[in-house]
Amino acid sequence: MMAAPRRIFWGLAGLVLALSACAPTAELPSAPVPAGPGIRVVSTPVPLDPGNPERLMVGAFAYAGGVALTDPVTDRLHGLSDLKFTPDGTLVAVSDFGDLFEGRLVLDAAGQLTGVTEGKLWPLKRPDGQAVQGKAEGDAEGLVLLASGDRLVSFERQHRIWLYPAQGGPPRPAPMPTSLFSENQGLEALTAYPVAGPDAYLAGSEEGEIWLCRLSAACDRFAALLGPDQDYGLTALASFGDGSLVTVHRTFDPIRGARVLVSVYPVSMLKARNPRPTTVLTLEGSLTRDNIEGVALITAPSGAARLLLLADDNGSPQQRSLLLAFDWVGGR
Repeated sequence: MMAAPRRIFWGLAGLVLALSACAPTAELPSAPVPAGPGIRVVSTPVPLDPGNPERLMVGAFAYAGGVALTDPVTDRLHGLSDLKFTPDGTLVAVSDFGDLFEGRLVLDAAGQLTGVTEGKLWPLKRPDGQAVQGKAEGDAEGLVLLASGDRLVSFERQHRIWLYPAQGGPPRPAPMPTSLFSENQGLEALTAYPVAGPDAYLAGSEEGEIWLCRLSAACDRFAALLGPDQDYGLTALASFGDGSLVTVHRTFDPIRGARVLVSVYPVSMLKARNPRPTTVLTLEGSLTRDNIEGVALITAPSGAARLLLLADDNGSPQQRSLLLAFDWVGGR
């Protein structure tokens, strides 16, 4: 119930933006269209602050480049909701429209993000081997890459977590929390949690509740990591090797637009009665941002922890699929 205002805000956002541009929301096919390796990703660089292109710092974080992603070949490159990286550096993402996207980061000589290349796009499959059909069945929100190579994907609307085997083949159900979720407020956030075991993962709801799950066991309540008020929804999780967490919370209103908080919680803080982050990256005001729903942790060429943030454009021509990089230079 407390999360309802967020959905109202995002719905109002789409209406306001559409009316202001005199253009309807993009019409997407009702079922995925497999594009395979032939898609052509166009990466358009974006500054941290369009009003001050020289700005590179936000608190303890240095902007390490960012791009807006489009594709003139297929209209399926929309709704990207979460991302992770394979051991060989392949970017893997899922979308609200039932697709799996893969690509590789392009960095310049200074290690700054300048693009994504080698884009591939496939429909996610059902247990019967067929592609998921339509928004109700294909609303993928969270992604986990386990050490085994298996992939977990969480879905809203028809709430579930499916395991896609490393060796290929159709998915099968994976353990998920037994809580009741409303149609469009399910398990937005997933991350592997190897500190608790090779098959362990965390699943988070938009309300901020997080569960520890294992392929070999049921899910147990783990923590509640909330935004500063009820309008902020949890949209993404990533974990450090020691069990510390990165969370993404975002909200929207027509006056201030999208606002995003990327928070770092040390593992020692996670079991506190009211966990508080020790470091926060705040994107608001004149800073570039959109509907951030994905986060991944990698190591920057400098050795710093690099956060990759992914924005879901909701299939709207007034929003963008952004990939933004930030290096945590403040130290841990």
